[in-house]
Amino acid sequence: MRDGESAEVTGPEIWAGVDIGKENHHCVVINADGERLLSRRVLNDETELLQLIGDVLAISADVLWAVDLNHGGAALLIGLLVGHNQPMAYLTGLAVHRASVTYRGEGKTDAKDAFVIADQARVRRDLGLLRPGDEIAVDLRTLTTRRLDVVFDRTRQINRLRAQLLEIFPALERSLDLVNKGPVMLLTGYQTPAAIRRAGASRIETWLKNRKVRGAAVLAKTAVEAAQAQQTALPGEKPAAAMVVRLAKGVMALDEEIAELDALIEARFREHPHAKVIRSLPGMGPKLGAEFIAATGGDMDAFGSADRLAGFAGLAPRPRDSGRVSGNLRRPKRYHRGLLRSMYLSSMVSITTCPASKAYYQRKRSEGKGHKQALLALARRRLNVLWAMIRDGQCYQGSPPVTAAV
Repeated sequence: MRDGESAEVTGPEIWAGVDIGKENHHCVVINADGERLLSRRVLNDETELLQLIGDVLAISADVLWAVDLNHGGAALLIGLLVGHNQPMAYLTGLAVHRASVTYRGEGKTDAKDAFVIADQARVRRDLGLLRPGDEIAVDLRTLTTRRLDVVFDRTRQINRLRAQLLEIFPALERSLDLVNKGPVMLLTGYQTPAAIRRAGASRIETWLKNRKVRGAAVLAKTAVEAAQAQQTALPGEKPAAAMVVRLAKGVMALDEEIAELDALIEARFREHPHAKVIRSLPGMGPKLGAEFIAATGGDMDAFGSADRLAGFAGLAPRPRDSGRVSGNLRRPKRYHRGLLRSMYLSSMVSITTCPASKAYYQRKRSEGKGHKQALLALARRRLNVLWAMIRDGQCYQGSPPVTAAV
């Protein structure tokens, strides 16, 4: 091989960049010299996308596709490319935006963005291939994403409920923990000081018990004490109380959806071939295990090594040296936040349930690391262990002490 030919031998022959849109995409195909071989606007429709794939493959079967979106409007194109065994690279929309300022012309068009995507895929060597994962991983990605959205919606609904209750009954708002089911159930029946005083603790307790609320007696007593502390009926109490009921029922409806999603996630997660191995790691339950599979696709061969998986999770620091400054390590800006979340939360659980994880965490704290730094170090260590477990198909044994590792 002569000097200067390595890129031509190891890289694809052409690159197809696709600027994803809701109704239409724009595809630009370039060669190794950056020359445009095809530029086309195509409807987000199976027939037209299949025609596009055929036309690009007619130019060359050695092609790397690149997209700026890996979900939503890109789902059909990605599914068709997977069905045709086509390799894909993914650039974030932010990366494309930043790169576009270095290209000639100040205008923004879909054709220019598609060219930037294709050209960045051609010149960059740090882009990983987009691997949608198997059917179970795709299902878990859909379910876990929806669950996270519903959890966020629930938090917003509770904040609205608190704000509304504060306007008419601040003593009760201050006394109730609306994260729990019981206080929210209480607000569907009693919202004002006068109504609670009329009912009394005994009647409210019975009402709560009939609805299977735990700690009904304590909750009823708390509500009556709050009602005794506020004798004044504030203006707008009646419509505000109706809004409290509406918001409280909304929170309960979201709780029901979360419970349904949890059941679906656990059932689908157990069908994955790596589920038993993943669950054997202390702190990694069905929900966090499902998030791990959703983020990684469940295929560790796609990453090649534990270090690459750690980099994907944002747990492997990147050097930021300049001039005489060396050894300056920072967390990478590009990482999968869902994967980091699953490893971080499972590490939090493991320090209370796993002696080895607890010992490793305490050793990091004794070295001067803060709580968050020690947890991130533990998450990195546990990710290495999990990668090896999945690679070897072995469940966690717990015999080798984690404290022996650096």
